[in-house]
Amino acid sequence: MMWSEERIKAYLMDNINEKRVKHILGVVEMSEKLAEFYGESPFKARMAAYIHDVAKYMPYDDIKRIIKEKGYKLTSEDLIMPELLHGLAGAIIGKDMMGIEDESILNAARYHTTGRVNMTMLEKIVFLADYIEPGRNFPGVEELREMAFLNLDKGVLLAFGGIATRVFGKQ
Repeated sequence: MMWSEERIKAYLMDNINEKRVKHILGVVEMSEKLAEFYGESPFKARMAAYIHDVAKYMPYDDIKRIIKEKGYKLTSEDLIMPELLHGLAGAIIGKDMMGIEDESILNAARYHTTGRVNMTMLEKIVFLADYIEPGRNFPGVEELREMAFLNLDKGVLLAFGGIATRVFGKQ
């Protein structure tokens, strides 16, 4: 049986640091707004946002164990950037512990850091909400927030560009 939103929030409060919980709640807020604006399910957007960072600060060995126990193979890319694995681990926790069965919710949590080809509306919403939630403060975030409500696809592309610049520097 799927956990209620209240139970998930209580789990987050008990198991994740206060700063990360504040971020998660900001992503919940922004995901819901974007979902309402684009005609996606606000409930699904909230649920994906609640679980998107549930494994963010787990020890890497625990994340690897969770992933391997479910039969996923870790790639060389996973080993280069293991911090990206928390999305998959969070989706597994959402399903196995919290009883979330909806694959669209689980995938939105799973791909919130990496994106993927042919992202669904819900995946784009959670990906972008994670990047522009109210607690984020970086040059260009206000323009990106505006774009999110003008053209979701352009917002996602701009976010990918900003992430690449922050990770790899200006080329």
